[in-house]
Amino acid sequence: VQLQASGGGLVQAGGSLRLSCAASGRTFNRYFMGWFRQAPGKEREFLAGTTGSGGSTYYAGSLKGRFTISRDNAKNTVYLQMNSLKPEDTAVYYCAAALGVVYATTAVEYDYWGQGTLVTVSS
Repeated sequence: VQLQASGGGLVQAGGSLRLSCAASGRTFNRYFMGWFRQAPGKEREFLAGTTGSGGSTYYAGSLKGRFTISRDNAKNTVYLQMNSLKPEDTAVYYCAAALGVVYATTAVEYDYWGQGTLVTVSS
């Protein structure tokens, strides 16, 4: 599967952005989908994940309810709605797909990665 992330950009602190990740192929609903981010000099960080059906979602505790993951299997797309953005949210955001798992929060568990989209939050 190929993944194409989009929706990043420059936003002021307190603002919102919605990231999208479009997947190729006809088996999208078989993949657990996740969002990660990586800031300069830091390790890649798990943010959120959702099962193939979208029926279950998981989040990093540090987000405190500011981000929401969702998916539209008819459109082969997963989204990350980000609200109340802070300067420390500045990073490159990646979507990723894991086949055959129902829960994945570490980068090594994922099989495919999008190219990343840059989010910059100004203070």
